[in-house]
Amino acid sequence: MDSRELTPEELEKKKKKEEKAREKELKKQKAAQKAAAAKIQAQQPQNASKSEKKKSSKRESEEDNPEDYVDPVTPLGEKKKLSRQMAKTYNPSAVENSWYEWWEKSKFFEADAKSSKPPFVIVLPPPNVTGALHIGHALTAAIEDTIIRWRRMSGYNALWVPGMDHAGIATQVVVEKKIMRELKLTRHDVGRENFVAQVWKWKEEYGGTILKQLRRLGASLDWSRECFTMDEKRSVAVNEAFVRLHKQGLIYRDLRLVNWDCVLRTAISDIEVDYIEIKERTPLRVPGYDTPVEFGVLTSFAYPLEGGLGEIVVATTRVETMLGDTAVAVHPEDPRYSHLHGKFVVHPFNGRKLPIVCDAVLVDMNFGTGAVKITPAHDPNDFEVGRRHNLDFINVFTDDGKINSNGGSDFEGMPRFKARVTIIEALKEKGLYRGDKNNEMRLGVCSRSNDVIEPLIKPQWYVNCKNMAQQSLDAVIDATNPKMEIIPKQYVADWKRWLENIRDWCISRQLWWGHRIPAWYAVLEEDELKELGAYNDHWVVARNEEEAQKEASRLYSGKKFQLFQDPDVLDTWFSSGLFPLSVLGWPDNTDDLRAFYPTSVLETGHDILFFWVARMVMLGITLGGDVPFSKVYLHPMIRDAHGRKMSKSLGNVIDPLEVIKGVTLENLHKRLEDGNLDPNELKTAKEGQKKDFPKGIPECGADALRFALVSYTAQSDKINLDIQRVVGYRQWCNKLWNAIRFAMTKLGDNYTPPSEIDLAAMPSSCKWILSVLNKAISKTVVSLDAYEFSDAATALYSWWQFQLCDVFIEVIKPYFSGNNPNLESERRFAQDTLWLCLDYGLRLLHPFMPFVTEELWQRLPSKKDSVRKESIVVSEYPAVVESWTNADVELEMDIVESVVKSLRSLRSQLEPNERHERRAAFVRCRTHEARDTVKKHELEITTLATLSSLSVLTEGDDAPAGCKVDVVNEALQVFLKQKGNINVEAELEKLKKKMEDVQKQHETLVKKTSAPGYKDKVPAHIRDVDEAKLAALLQEILSFKEASELLQREK
Repeated sequence: MDSRELTPEELEKKKKKEEKAREKELKKQKAAQKAAAAKIQAQQPQNASKSEKKKSSKRESEEDNPEDYVDPVTPLGEKKKLSRQMAKTYNPSAVENSWYEWWEKSKFFEADAKSSKPPFVIVLPPPNVTGALHIGHALTAAIEDTIIRWRRMSGYNALWVPGMDHAGIATQVVVEKKIMRELKLTRHDVGRENFVAQVWKWKEEYGGTILKQLRRLGASLDWSRECFTMDEKRSVAVNEAFVRLHKQGLIYRDLRLVNWDCVLRTAISDIEVDYIEIKERTPLRVPGYDTPVEFGVLTSFAYPLEGGLGEIVVATTRVETMLGDTAVAVHPEDPRYSHLHGKFVVHPFNGRKLPIVCDAVLVDMNFGTGAVKITPAHDPNDFEVGRRHNLDFINVFTDDGKINSNGGSDFEGMPRFKARVTIIEALKEKGLYRGDKNNEMRLGVCSRSNDVIEPLIKPQWYVNCKNMAQQSLDAVIDATNPKMEIIPKQYVADWKRWLENIRDWCISRQLWWGHRIPAWYAVLEEDELKELGAYNDHWVVARNEEEAQKEASRLYSGKKFQLFQDPDVLDTWFSSGLFPLSVLGWPDNTDDLRAFYPTSVLETGHDILFFWVARMVMLGITLGGDVPFSKVYLHPMIRDAHGRKMSKSLGNVIDPLEVIKGVTLENLHKRLEDGNLDPNELKTAKEGQKKDFPKGIPECGADALRFALVSYTAQSDKINLDIQRVVGYRQWCNKLWNAIRFAMTKLGDNYTPPSEIDLAAMPSSCKWILSVLNKAISKTVVSLDAYEFSDAATALYSWWQFQLCDVFIEVIKPYFSGNNPNLESERRFAQDTLWLCLDYGLRLLHPFMPFVTEELWQRLPSKKDSVRKESIVVSEYPAVVESWTNADVELEMDIVESVVKSLRSLRSQLEPNERHERRAAFVRCRTHEARDTVKKHELEITTLATLSSLSVLTEGDDAPAGCKVDVVNEALQVFLKQKGNINVEAELEKLKKKMEDVQKQHETLVKKTSAPGYKDKVPAHIRDVDEAKLAALLQEILSFKEASELLQREK
């Protein structure tokens, strides 16, 4: 619940808005139903005679009413009503409609803290309240939903907690722009209290769009536990964490350098700084400046030595900071300056004496003049020099980036980059300018405002991270008792490097939107200096103002004082770092906290391993007593199909909702035009879109997008996302759809699945598909358990596509052709096996593709006298059935598939007009085992290879004439009858190439087995395998030679 309750009027308004939305959705569904029926009607034949139309009309009324193929309208939240007949093709928008609202209303996603099931918990990385769904969010949701649905179906008390981050800077910037656009006012014009009220109002109205969009992806989040980093409970947790860490001496206040944004007027974190690589003199646009500012320039100037003894030349890329110089550093061993140790230079604009200090840490005597200007208040390296040599720290900038009074009256009030130009002119006038040159540099800019970052010295609150970092490091690398695993392992090195070199964490931000720091400054009546923060020991840290008042009264007993709360807010990463604790109710000892902490896995992008993951672990160990999760899975970053980073200016940003719904090229262009690209960037971006999406993006649906993203996770640290791959999976959904349509026609309306199956009596093809289904189940579960999502997706795809659809469904078709009474038994077994495959296969696939699997599973008939689960969401995930495993049948089918592959290869070599005709084929077998296998599977081979007949020959039989020939393996040759004469030379050349490949394999294996030490080093069982392989290859070579001789006779 948010800290601001809605008024009764607002609640009523919200209720009416939701009712309107529901009415609108129902109207849309009815319109879609009518349109779909009309479309089907329009596809009926138009040019028919009256009698034909009459017959057709009668047939349609009995068999093919268009409305039978359209889903009836389902009231919001009710179980989806399915059409009487399955639509003839898969339509993602129709399939993915209505299911989610029913799942949510049925509370399938809600976890129970009192459950006896083992818990499995994921906390969704909280997206920014300002955000809209982008492809990175879609990847996160696809992976996490796959994990959580699998665990839920596997008997776990699965909890996936949704939440939103208040996103301090991002949200403040959005609302600032809004009030400037609408009211022509700045936040300072509006005032803090009114501005914060405006942000809350904006959040209620527009915030959280992304959580609604996650529903469209099918994310099975427990919405009853939805939270916001600034709601009441999370705010209490943040204050409690600050107070506890302060009491432990881990939070303190200090004067240090920060990354300062002069536009936003706040310190920002390292992750909010983007770096531009500048090779040479480069003009860049900077907010607040009418003309571009030049960067990549190294300017040299001279400091006069005290007493007119000469000068020292220094160089800088930021001339304006020289107003705050407090020393010049040289190397203690540099002979050029040995006579100046302990001397002074004189500042040309204010006469300040600057000491010449010796510093071997900073100064490289071989670089430039060997002398370095030192500005401790405006440079990280100079800051450390200032501390080492006890120098003055003089800040010369105001918070909005102008020169302050410390910079001198000649420059006071000037914007920093205008002062840069003025100072160079002033140096020239004084004869101290020594020229400039190109300089390669990295320029830090704020990712939010595009302002150039200015290092400023500011009093801030810090977290001492040293001991927490060590504990977090040990949690991963402790060889005896590791508490946390990072996947992939390659990121452990990054974890180690960052935590070993950690610096204390600056947690204060000079913003208005965020958690106000729970610290009050006591201004005593007797204090000489009255400004906030003048005395560092006057701060009182407390959970609220009342507590602060009591503590201040104790500390300053008998003294008069006033309390003022620190105006700063906490870094957003502080509250998000507490998220695994705060979402479960910490600091209260809630049922959720006891049941679900620590959580099971944290899944996120590798780019925030330090900024977020490390901080969660540090705070979790310190405040929660344990690591917040036992595993961290880091997904790759998504690039475009060409490996480029996604950027608006390239036009390659992919909106997941546009992939789900489809979008025209024109509308892709319109999205760019509505942005803020300059004309050149817009032109480039449009050209990029036209090249990558010439016809726009077809409607793919959420299931296809999810499956594609999960399949891509094997690609190391980057995903090169090709939309055509998503389109491919959308077409595959159609394959699944057709498999179920086929099954429904073959099962019939009165089919009831058996409670048990007689495995021994089944045809071989039925035994085989169940055996390979077992393998698919095993591979999927093992891969999911190991976070190898791509392998799991591949195992599923391969079984559905290449084994169920391409082989099994094809080989059982003859059983249903013509209702042959001799095939009654096979027909019944095929029905039972088909039902088993679809039931297991859909449940196996459900975590990856939730919508289509639910829709298809709901259409399957249920077993007699058994109560099926209401939804596939809460059904059981398939487990291996040991009795199904049959290695012998699998080996036989491998041979069948090899024979079919060779025959199909021969067919592909026929003339185009002959390829689709059924042909006679022959299989010549060298062994009894091979002959028995082929004879046993004649029907399967004939069906899969589309043959008119199949003859099985032994080694002693004459080879058939007028045939194309191929060698399957050492025991089998195949022949395919051809019309007309054989091109013997061409056939011999093909056999020759194949034989050469086999000979190479044979030579490689001979070399391996003849190597010194082979018999001593290689285990006996591997030597046996090699020996058998050698014999097989040799026999295969002989088969090729024999086939060649047979062809020679046809010359």
